[in-house]
Amino acid sequence: MATVEDDDSTTETPARDSETALPTRFGVDRIVLVVAGLTAFALFARFLFLGERIAHWDEGRVGWWILQYLHTGDYAYRAIIHGPFYHHVNSFVFSVFGASDFAMRAIVALLGGLTPLLALGLRHRLRDLEVGALALFLAVNPLLLYYTRFMRGDPLVAVFMLAALVAFVRLLDFRRPRYLFLGVAATALAFTAKENALIYPITWAGAAVLLLDHRLFLAREGERAWTSILMDYLVAFVYGVWDWLHWILLAVVEFFAIIVFFYAPRDGDPTDVGLYNALSQADLGMFVTVVDRATVGAWKEFFGLWVSGDMSDHAYIPYLGDLVQTLGYGALALCVLAVVGFVVDRYSGDRPRDLVSFAFYCGFVSVLGYPIVTDIQAPWAAIHAVVPLAIPAAVGFALLLRWGRESLADDDPVGMAAAAVLVIVVVSFVAGAGVYGVYLAPQAQESENALVQYAQPGDDVRPALDRMDAAAAANDGTDVLLYGDFFVDGGTNATTDFVRNGYPADSDLLPSEQRGLTLAPACADWFNALPLPWYFNQSGASVDCAQDEAELGDVEDSEPPVVIVAAHDEDDEDDTVNEEAQARRAFPDYWSATYELRTYGTETVFLIHPDYVGDANATATPPGT
Repeated sequence: MATVEDDDSTTETPARDSETALPTRFGVDRIVLVVAGLTAFALFARFLFLGERIAHWDEGRVGWWILQYLHTGDYAYRAIIHGPFYHHVNSFVFSVFGASDFAMRAIVALLGGLTPLLALGLRHRLRDLEVGALALFLAVNPLLLYYTRFMRGDPLVAVFMLAALVAFVRLLDFRRPRYLFLGVAATALAFTAKENALIYPITWAGAAVLLLDHRLFLAREGERAWTSILMDYLVAFVYGVWDWLHWILLAVVEFFAIIVFFYAPRDGDPTDVGLYNALSQADLGMFVTVVDRATVGAWKEFFGLWVSGDMSDHAYIPYLGDLVQTLGYGALALCVLAVVGFVVDRYSGDRPRDLVSFAFYCGFVSVLGYPIVTDIQAPWAAIHAVVPLAIPAAVGFALLLRWGRESLADDDPVGMAAAAVLVIVVVSFVAGAGVYGVYLAPQAQESENALVQYAQPGDDVRPALDRMDAAAAANDGTDVLLYGDFFVDGGTNATTDFVRNGYPADSDLLPSEQRGLTLAPACADWFNALPLPWYFNQSGASVDCAQDEAELGDVEDSEPPVVIVAAHDEDDEDDTVNEEAQARRAFPDYWSATYELRTYGTETVFLIHPDYVGDANATATPPGT
C-alpha cells in the first residue's frame, strides 16, 4: 500500500476531489456529520427491543456459565465455549445491571453500533461518498444488525478485526506508532472473543501477496525486472521492521498482556491458582503458572479441540450452500455491489486501489473458506465475509449515486431513472430484510428467515417465563419441575454435567469448577434443556426433576407452579410412552402452553398452576393451550 507523510495527505486517489467532496458545516466536514448520524442510528437500531428475543441455545449456555463465574469467582478457559471476553466483561455488566437478555447483549450491541465510525479511519483512501456508503452498510446490513444484537463471539471478532485493519492501514500510510498499538490491541481483543480471529491474519497475508502480484505484474511494462522490484520490497520490509523493532517489541508485550489478562484462570479459593490470587499474594511462582495456562495451556486446549480434533469434519458443499443462502438473504445487495465496486475500481482509472482489492480478496476467500473451518451450519459465519466486502460494496454504491448525480447534471432522464431504480432496489432490499428478519421475525424458522440459526427458540416463551419468575418470588419449595427423558438425565452431581460439556472426567479443571455449583439442577439434561437453565439461574427458581411416572407421583401433591415436559410426537412410532399425557393427568387443572425450544422439532409443553396464570406480577398475557 502506498504511504503518505501526514493525516492531511492523500494516497492512491484523492479523498476529497471536487466531484465527490461534501461541504463543511460549522467547521466540521459534512461527511463526519453523516457518519455520526449513521452511527447514532446504528446504536438506536441495535438497542431497540434488544431484550425481547428469547435467548438462543448458545446465548443461554454461555450466559449460564458467566453467572456461575460471577457467583463463584472461578474461571478457566474452555475451548468449547470459545474466548473469555464475555465472561469477564458481561460478569461486570451483570454485577452492575443484573442478568437479563438485554444486559447480556448490551456490549455487542454497543460495539456493533459504533462500528460505522471506523469508516472515517479510511477516508484518506476512499472518496467521501464511499465513506458514507461504508458507514451505511456497517450500520444497517441485516446480517450485521441481527448478530450485533446476539451474544456471540463472531460479531465481536469481525468488529475488532475491522478496527485492527483500519489501524494498520493508517499505520502504513502515516507511520504513527499509535496506530500500531491500536491495531494490536484490537487484534488481541478479537482473540479474546473467539479463536477464529486467527483466520484473519492468514487471510490478510494472502490478500497482501495478491497485491504484491499486482505490482510485479505491472512491472512487465517497465524497464526493471520483476525480480529486482521484489527484492526492493523485501529489503524495504526488513529495514522497516528493524527501524520499528522497539515499537514492535512493545506491541508484542501489549498483545500478550491483553491475552494473559483475559485467558488467565481465576479462582475463588485464595489458595488455588488464579490471576488475582497471584497478584494479591505477590506469588511469582503462581503468576508464572497463570501465564503458562493463559498462553501455552489455552493454545493446547484450542488446538486439541478445534484444529487437530474432528469438530470440522463434515461435507463442504452443504456448508457452502448454507453460507451462500445466508448471504443471499441477509447481504445480497452488499455482495452484488461488492463485485461491481471491485470490477469498476480494478478496470477504470490509472490503477486499482489497494484497499478495495484487498478487502474484496479477504471477503471472497472468507466465503470459500469458512465452510471448511466452521463446525456447524451457522449464519453468523457469513459476518466474516460481509464486513470486508462492505468496502468494495461502498465503492459500488457510491458509483450508483455519482451516476445519478451526473445524469441529473446532464439532464439525462433515462440515466436518472435507472440510477434511482437501482438505489431504491438496494435500499428496499436492505430495509425489508432488516425489519422483517431482525424485528418482526427474529425467531422464525430458517426457511422463513435465513438469519436464524436452528438452535434459536422458535416461539416467544416469555409468558411462561414471567410466571416462572413470579413463582420463584412467591413460592416456597420447588418452583419448576422438569419431567421426562428428554429433559431429565438422572445425574446426581456436578461431575456429570462437567463431563457432558466436553471435558474429561480426570480434567484438572474439575475440582475448581465443581466447587459451589448446582448445575441447574444436576439431574437435568443440560443440552436439551438450554436455554432454560439461563432463565432458571436468572430468576433464582428452584428446579427439580421427575424422570418417570413413579417419580412424578411422588411430587404430584406438592403442586409445583411450573411443569415442563416435551410434547408428545404422534408421528414417532417408537414412542410408546406419552409423557405429556402423564403430566397432564397428574396436573389436570393446570393451564398449558406449547413452545418450540429450537426453530422446529422440539415442541415443549409448559403446565402452569392456576394461581400463577393471572398473577398480578406477570405482565404477559395468559398462555394459550
